[in-house]
Amino acid sequence: MNYITTNENINIPTIIYGTAWKKEHTADLVEMALLSGFRGIDTASQPKHYQENLVGEGLLKVYEKGLKREDIYIQTKFTPIDGQDINNMPYDETSSLSEQIKQSFEVSKQNLKTDFIDSYVLHSPIFPASELNIAWNTMESFYDKKEVGQLGISNCYDLDVLQYIYKNSRIKPVVVQNRFYAQTFYDKEIRAWCKEKGIIYQSFWSLTANPHLLSSDSVNNLAQKYSRTTSQIFYRFLNHIDIVPLIGTTSKEHMLQDVAIYEFELERSEIESILTLI
Repeated sequence: MNYITTNENINIPTIIYGTAWKKEHTADLVEMALLSGFRGIDTASQPKHYQENLVGEGLLKVYEKGLKREDIYIQTKFTPIDGQDINNMPYDETSSLSEQIKQSFEVSKQNLKTDFIDSYVLHSPIFPASELNIAWNTMESFYDKKEVGQLGISNCYDLDVLQYIYKNSRIKPVVVQNRFYAQTFYDKEIRAWCKEKGIIYQSFWSLTANPHLLSSDSVNNLAQKYSRTTSQIFYRFLNHIDIVPLIGTTSKEHMLQDVAIYEFELERSEIESILTLI
């Protein structure tokens, strides 16, 4: 596994296993991913789409088989009310925003069987700005107490919002996690700014939203050249351009293929050939 060291001196694996929509299979798939070679897990305190408690069960299974907590990068999120199922909440929706975040964070630690979260992410920006400030300040308090290694933001497609958080925060965002697709022009401006500030850009829906890229001549020709799958070529390409993809496969074969992308490197001209498509 390859790693990137962040501005907060946290090692992030350059591919991460995403646990959304795994339902009752979550624990088994987390165990399978980690035993296949993944060393990063992304989840959220959002029962609507994640079974964070089952992520914790999967972690316990691999600890019993020899992996240690410090071997694994754990990233989870606070999801605001508008992203939750009101009938299955991880916090009291009548509480203040700060209390909601504190309650959600405690639930995440209990679910994930840990007192330390490597990366705590705001699942989406909160408006107005005064509420966003409250949310970020509350997250900063977890960092201050050394319960969190770094902070991040997800689903942030407006560079002005990201720059506002950066300018007005005491603990700067280290991770931006966004959908990687054509509708947002692949976040070119955001990614360039993140690179300037040393912020790690994580992508999700990297394959799902880009079938046209995987079926392109550029990617298919490289798959033949390197005797790899088109998915492996695309994930390797993303790493080469400083993107950390979230991978949500439920196939052990694909998991093993995904962790094998470090066995080859694309040439600069080959990277450029795919860059012309995004």
